[in-house]
Amino acid sequence: MKRLYRRRKDALLGGVCGGIAEYLGVDPTLVRVVFAVLAVASGIGVLIYFLLWLLIPQEGEAPSEPRDAVRAGAEEIADRAKEFGKEVRASVARRDTGLAIAVAAILIFLGVSLLLRNLGVWWAWWLRFDVLGPIVLIAVGLALLWRLPRRG
Repeated sequence: MKRLYRRRKDALLGGVCGGIAEYLGVDPTLVRVVFAVLAVASGIGVLIYFLLWLLIPQEGEAPSEPRDAVRAGAEEIADRAKEFGKEVRASVARRDTGLAIAVAAILIFLGVSLLLRNLGVWWAWWLRFDVLGPIVLIAVGLALLWRLPRRG
C-alpha cells in the first residue's frame, strides 16, 4: 500500500511538497507552486504546509501515533528555525552594509509614507499599501540582485 511521507531527497524546507508530489505522481515543482500561490493569495498555504509538516512522518520513519508525530514534527521545525537563525546571524556578522543600508532606507521610507498617509497629509493620497507594497518588494529584490557577485 502506498503511504504518504515527507521526502528527505530534494527537500527545500520540510519535504512536504516532495512527499505529496511522489504520492500523487506529479512534479514537486507543481506542488510547490500550488503552496506558493496559496501562501501569497490568502496565507492559508503556509498554515497548511506547517500542519502537514507536523502530521506527515518523514521518509524512512515508521508511522507513529499522532501525538508522537506532532512532537517529532515540532522538534524538526524548531531545529530548522535554529539553523536558519544561525545562518542569518552568520550573514549579519559579515556586515554587508550596502544591502543593510538599502533595506533600512526602504523600510524607513515605507514607515514615513504610511505615517503621513495615516495623519491625513493631503499630498500623500498615493501612499497606500496596495501601491507601496509592490514597490517595496521590487526595491528589496533589486537591492538583493545588486549585491550578487558579478560574473565575468
